[in-house]
Amino acid sequence: MTGPLTALLPDGRRLHLQHGPIDLIIEAFGEVAEVEAAYRQATARFGTVLSGLVAELPGLRRRCRSGEPLFEDAIARRMARAACPYAPQFITPMAAVAGAVADEVLNALCLGRRLQRAYVNNGGDIAIYLNRGARFDVGLVTDPRLAALAGALTLDAAMAVRGIATSGRHGRSLSRGIADTVTVLAATAAEADAAATMIANAVDLPGSPKISRCPAHDVDPDSDLGARAITIDVADLSLEESQRALSRGTVYADELVGAGRIHAAALTLDGQARLAWRKGAPDAFSMPGRHTARLPQYGEAHA
Repeated sequence: MTGPLTALLPDGRRLHLQHGPIDLIIEAFGEVAEVEAAYRQATARFGTVLSGLVAELPGLRRRCRSGEPLFEDAIARRMARAACPYAPQFITPMAAVAGAVADEVLNALCLGRRLQRAYVNNGGDIAIYLNRGARFDVGLVTDPRLAALAGALTLDAAMAVRGIATSGRHGRSLSRGIADTVTVLAATAAEADAAATMIANAVDLPGSPKISRCPAHDVDPDSDLGARAITIDVADLSLEESQRALSRGTVYADELVGAGRIHAAALTLDGQARLAWRKGAPDAFSMPGRHTARLPQYGEAHA
């Protein structure tokens, strides 16, 4: 395997870091000298990311039990902190890997720097830094196979959201559910990543003959899911079936919101959308399709 690749994108503003399966797009806003120093810090930290994870891989692929496993690597510890609270449900720390990498590189990017705002985008799992008064616009894609935005949400520094992640059966990772997408807003990207995985798994129609499944290791021999069934195809669903599957996921997402694990979730399937969020917040986000819902704008960090 070659070493890390580093380059500024043609726009001259965004930094591209790639090593093996990890592919980051980074952008920082501030004085030129501060941004340049931040990019050097992120690049230096990125150089050790993959080796640190590989060293911990056997433990990261094990099912989370009660309590968090001990890891030497900082990113592995972030993964465990985000995933292990879901035990005894089946989950491994790998459910939070993309978000945890984004969180760690963002931390290195911003350490000691005077920046207005910044983000690290790891394949759609995004860690965000917002200084006082800064804002960040977020777009929602309801089908990752199509490069089309379904709407937008603006975050500001007063909100507690610093992580965004999306999961579903069309994404990079294997899914046990049938959601097209589940996008989660949380305090960290690692927490959003783990929650999006679990909610996407919950969007399902257990026992339906319209859903084709196979053992995860048949698709990816190295999958942390092992012999557990993952979704490989879904036949055309009726409106009632789609609504029933989304309802299962929404109930679970509402539980996570109520427990304070996430701030909001948007679930989509067959052009329909369901949302979970803290009650009483004003509307801010519209989603197209057979069912139209609105995702609220969060007012205060602890509202």
